[in-house]
Amino acid sequence: MPDTHLPSALPPALPPAKFLDPLRTAAGDPRAQVQMRRLDTLWFNTGTLCNVTCGHCYIESSPRNDRLAYLTAAEVAGFLDEIDRDRLGTRTIGFTGGEPFMNRDLRPMLEDVLGRGLDALVLTNAMQPLLQARTWLPALLRFGGKLTIRVSLDHHSAAVHEAERGAGTWAPTIAGLRWLAETGFAVHVAGRRFTNETEAALRAGYGALFAGLGLALDAADPVALTIFPEMDATAEVPEITEACWGILGRTPDSVMCASARMVVKRKGAARPAVLACTLLPYDPRFELGASLGESFVAVALNHPHCARFCVLGGGACSR
Repeated sequence: MPDTHLPSALPPALPPAKFLDPLRTAAGDPRAQVQMRRLDTLWFNTGTLCNVTCGHCYIESSPRNDRLAYLTAAEVAGFLDEIDRDRLGTRTIGFTGGEPFMNRDLRPMLEDVLGRGLDALVLTNAMQPLLQARTWLPALLRFGGKLTIRVSLDHHSAAVHEAERGAGTWAPTIAGLRWLAETGFAVHVAGRRFTNETEAALRAGYGALFAGLGLALDAADPVALTIFPEMDATAEVPEITEACWGILGRTPDSVMCASARMVVKRKGAARPAVLACTLLPYDPRFELGASLGESFVAVALNHPHCARFCVLGGGACSR
């Protein structure tokens, strides 16, 4: 029987009748679990501080939210050493936030990751913090295509993007996106399903935008343009049972927690912690220990995000 992480305490915001028991759903069915198979992607949350406040940020990043403190280059190096020592075979190191370019240690973190031959993926809103990095970021082009920058562009129209991110956010993001592409970085874009458009219509809209900006981005490519499902925390979602895999034609290995983990450092904590998922930074039920080795356990899909984003939404942060 696999080692199973059985979280206990329930955050008060979750529905009272569901997502209580890590082994059984409210209807008494066996809850789906995902066994950690391999660590393809390790995410580092560099801190929750951000230069903007979005309307629907799953991690509630803002200029004031420091619930997750800035990670240091030394702390990141410790986990990279564990990957090397234990031959975990990790291929990609992701950096998310908050806004990663606000962390002053991002440069040595990236130098370390790329210097070890690993791929690096940085998520950014491409606004002022990124533009302030123009003095040092181009030097990382010496690592070839090992570094990818994913720009959050919530929609192909300025109006919808700014409805989420605030007035005046579109032009700086477009400027940052163009600078990255013109400088020679591998650039991807992440959008979201805020409207009733079909995915085909969304991709067509982004394609027209990319063409108008002169960007060589293929909007039909789900890696070059990732469109995330919207995570409405107020929407009712079903619990995922063991039977759902066959019903939905999915397998446990297709879900993020089978091949990825995230490292965070909580404000006031002595050291970082490893979490099961990038989407659940504050839920103590998904904290798996202080080392990567401790995190190789099965995770009960005992949170609404497990259904709305991963299993039913088909989302994956590291595409």
